[in-house]
Amino acid sequence: MACMLTPLFAIAPATISWSPKVALVMIVCNVIAIAVGKATIKYPNEGAQMPNPTFFGGMSHAAMLGTTSLGHIIGIGAIQGLAARGIL
Repeated sequence: MACMLTPLFAIAPATISWSPKVALVMIVCNVIAIAVGKATIKYPNEGAQMPNPTFFGGMSHAAMLGTTSLGHIIGIGAIQGLAARGIL
């Protein structure tokens, strides 16, 4: 069984370790996702509110959770892509 999987392990990308550059890429991706969500969500303030709504741009808990989830998905792709190109 292990002999069949060996070629697949060879094409798997290497895992990148955490660094301030990786954190910066993730933060930027989350900020972009929040901006896109703020501009495109029809009712961003519906539902449970954040503790200080003005600090979070008036977005509700659900809207913030959705946009930051999208930001993390985009961030994973960006980090893996930049790492594969040798930038990170």
